[in-house]
Amino acid sequence: MRDYIGELKGMTREYQLLNESSAILAWDQETYIPPAALPERGEQLALLQSLAHKKLTSPRVGELLAACGCSDDAPWGSAGADTRDGAYLRELYRAYTRQIRIPSTLVEAIARATSAGQAAWAEARGKNDFALFKPYLEKVLSLVVEKAQAVGYQDHPYDALLDEYEPWMTTSEISRVFSGLESSLKGLASRISERPQVDDAFLYQSFSLEKQRKFARQIVKELGFDFSGGRIDETAHPFTTTLGARDVRITGRFREEYFGTGLFGLIHETGHALYEQGFDEEITGNILATGTSLGIHESQSRTWENVVGRSRAFWEHYLPLAREYFPSQFKDVGLDTFYRGINRVSPTHIRIDADEVTYGLHIILRFRLELALVRGDLKVDDLTGAWREASRDLLGIEPETSAEGELQDIHWSMGAIGYFPTYALGNLYGAQFWAAFENTVHDTDTLIRNGDFPVLRNWLRDSIHRHGASKTAGELCREVSGEDLKPDFLQDYLENKYRGIYGF
Repeated sequence: MRDYIGELKGMTREYQLLNESSAILAWDQETYIPPAALPERGEQLALLQSLAHKKLTSPRVGELLAACGCSDDAPWGSAGADTRDGAYLRELYRAYTRQIRIPSTLVEAIARATSAGQAAWAEARGKNDFALFKPYLEKVLSLVVEKAQAVGYQDHPYDALLDEYEPWMTTSEISRVFSGLESSLKGLASRISERPQVDDAFLYQSFSLEKQRKFARQIVKELGFDFSGGRIDETAHPFTTTLGARDVRITGRFREEYFGTGLFGLIHETGHALYEQGFDEEITGNILATGTSLGIHESQSRTWENVVGRSRAFWEHYLPLAREYFPSQFKDVGLDTFYRGINRVSPTHIRIDADEVTYGLHIILRFRLELALVRGDLKVDDLTGAWREASRDLLGIEPETSAEGELQDIHWSMGAIGYFPTYALGNLYGAQFWAAFENTVHDTDTLIRNGDFPVLRNWLRDSIHRHGASKTAGELCREVSGEDLKPDFLQDYLENKYRGIYGF
């Protein structure tokens, strides 16, 4: 069996290299590509993704998995569920059985459609014109639904899409969790709305873009991002991507008129990047060298951005430095005012600018619309109106433009339907992991106040990062926190934090 696994690792290494090559082209498309090169980029991506699909679904992979004893009942095969090789076989068997059901022609069609769709989305968003993007979204949606049908599902076509990003999670489970989450978030937001609003006007001034870049880069470095194996670039929609075992790219977006977007966005992406830079050497270069799920991945970014980066202790440490970079803007802003201002709770149209309390409602909005689109209950023609109605219901506000509504996120142009729920799951996992860290370290405020970030980073690396996908999200949650995923931890965290800020 050792020989079989060795052969599989050799074959899947080539699969990984093809995916990393695709990631390089996709990263370039979102950062530096000249506009005239866009049509050919779709063909390049289609070829690479088709080759990767063929590599993964070759008959030899199926033969070797069978020889290792892998089956639906025992995807880890004869290696055993509790071994690293067993985890490797489980992940490969899962990927193989998903991909073998998808025709290579469909893989190529999706690659072409999403490459064109992302370019069309960027133009439409810039011009605030949904009509420019609509035909591309219709094409991508039809192909994604076709993929769901090819993969198969028991209860809902959305299950097949969700499983790509959050393995073994179902639509019914998400609906149940979101039902309780919606109620608690709306209740907390309502109580906050009855209190005097905090002042955040000091965040809306003119901030030199170059100084913002330097300030953010310094913080990202001190949080632990290894610049010898990564870099920061700028794009319309921030993301983190891994282009190789020692090449993790962060992207961000800065606004001259608002301080928060660039800095907190990069702290968020640093959380993703630290995860990608923290895998064990043993799994580097194979299919386990990835996050166990996007919900777990998002737990890392949301923890660094919000639990750490928006904490009072963090700004006890960094506000003096912020005043050095922006003396006229922050010289008269005290620590309490700054802390309360960066945690202001007020519904906003833009998800990535949303506060911690209302952020989950943005995800529930998208989840509802995605379900309706996949079921065929909602047509793309009616998306603008449906978005505005859902925004009124969940956030109490209605966007006036498409750029503030259905065009604000890149995900649908990428074909990433089923992705959005992982953002809310990330908040849930993150709060539960943070409670476990506090039980271990106890005085987390002192660590953050002193800038002692390696303690947290090393705990996360040892508890979560190093495993990659060798543990499932459920296994990791139980191992780290001692419990299955529960909303109580997030609810308690938000309640305690915002009671202190708003005094209710």
